[in-house]
Amino acid sequence: MDQFSAALPADRHSPVRLRVGIVGAGRVGAVLGAALAAAGHDVVAAAGLSDASRARAARLLPGVPLLPTDEVVAAGDLVVLAVPDDALAGLVAGLAGTGGWRRGQLALHTSGAHGLAVLAPAEEAGVLGLALHPAMTFSGGPEDLPRLLGTPFGVTSRPEHRAVAETVVLEMGGEPFWVAEADRVLYHAALVTGANHLVTLVAEAADLLRTAGVEQPARVLGPLLGAALDNGLRRGDAGLTGPVSRGDVGTVAGHVAALADRAPDAVAGYVAMARRTTERAAAAGRLKPHEAQPLTDLLDGVEVPR
Repeated sequence: MDQFSAALPADRHSPVRLRVGIVGAGRVGAVLGAALAAAGHDVVAAAGLSDASRARAARLLPGVPLLPTDEVVAAGDLVVLAVPDDALAGLVAGLAGTGGWRRGQLALHTSGAHGLAVLAPAEEAGVLGLALHPAMTFSGGPEDLPRLLGTPFGVTSRPEHRAVAETVVLEMGGEPFWVAEADRVLYHAALVTGANHLVTLVAEAADLLRTAGVEQPARVLGPLLGAALDNGLRRGDAGLTGPVSRGDVGTVAGHVAALADRAPDAVAGYVAMARRTTERAAAAGRLKPHEAQPLTDLLDGVEVPR
């Protein structure tokens, strides 16, 4: 944490020292707590049940006691809610039902899928609610904390609280950008498509290479995927390469046959991505209609193993 604190620009250290409670000392909560501590705030309590959470809190939040959730909330001027998406609404409402919130508190949640609506029970109790989602993957490793520097945060708040939300993000070393309440779910779906599904695709490709006898898939995939990611980010659909973008129906048919024979569980994913790639290539003008249609016909006719 000392290295992280030293790395933060001086103007990001808070002139106001808040007592911070972390509800959910998991991969995200413990890191944000460490960042807030580095910014000059006082992390006074955290809640975490698993052994992994306890170990993470000991490493990132040394000396911070692990307490029941209601005690953590009671202790904090700023409460960080870093819990799974599906648990957030029940947690906020449950605390409201037992009088756990108090007027004047700040409460921020880290869910990308939720905006302010989920915090309504707390806001009704006089809490200032913020939705601050770090657009970063957290693996639970030591690299998570330094990665926070410069990480974009999707910010949703009341218009009058936007400056507060952006200040908290900047203090943690992040870079705020605005996400409207109505766009929050679509925003999160976009990030899941780009990050979580990417990991699935990479792992799937690595497994297929191993099946094909390649002993070190990472050596093959690293340069290729790095270039593909760069192409996609810089050029969008214009960066597409490969047999679908060329309209090579025979090659795609060969892939489907090989997968059905050697890796049947991978057929559905390949067909779905090939179909979407065909659609995007056609929409971008990379494929003419007479080139796209044979691919669509081929893919529509594939019997996906069940």
